[in-house]
Amino acid sequence: MKYIFAILIIASFAFVACRGKNENAAHEHGTEAKTEAEVDTVKKSIPKEEHAQIGGTHFTVKYHAPAVRGRTIWGGLVPYDEVWVTGAHSATSIEFDKDITVNGTKIAAGKYAFFTIPGKEKWIIIINSNWDQHLADDYDSKDDILRAESTPEQLPSVQERLMYSITDEGNATASLSVSWEKIKVTLPIQLN
Repeated sequence: MKYIFAILIIASFAFVACRGKNENAAHEHGTEAKTEAEVDTVKKSIPKEEHAQIGGTHFTVKYHAPAVRGRTIWGGLVPYDEVWVTGAHSATSIEFDKDITVNGTKIAAGKYAFFTIPGKEKWIIIINSNWDQHLADDYDSKDDILRAESTPEQLPSVQERLMYSITDEGNATASLSVSWEKIKVTLPIQLN
């Protein structure tokens, strides 16, 4: 009798273990293991970096890239005429190892916060000395190094994740662009 009881207990454990495996298999059928990049469900903002070496100047932009996810971005998630971190979470930072000039204003090599004020017709691009901020919570215009106007361009297709790019424009010039949803905003930069 002891042996029958022991066999029943072992059989019960084996049945439960097999059933658990089969349930998992039913949920995974037809799928393969995916890499972290493939699993990007656009449900959260992800940390990103953009680097560029243009002439003798090295640029780094660090930001969190939110996704559109079917939301109304401009005038919705991102209000018009308010300072925006131009990303998510902590302030977007831009760093360059040599002095640059933007709209006639010389900016010393260093690390800065990058903000914008989106508008329907014009955007204000802001470079602020306080790069270590959460969102725009600590933003203070007295720390602005530069404010420049930019006209937004319409993109031909939706840019799902916010994206920064730094482009060599030739003749010792570069551009810093921000693209998201169907809008692209560009800041021209003169290298010194």
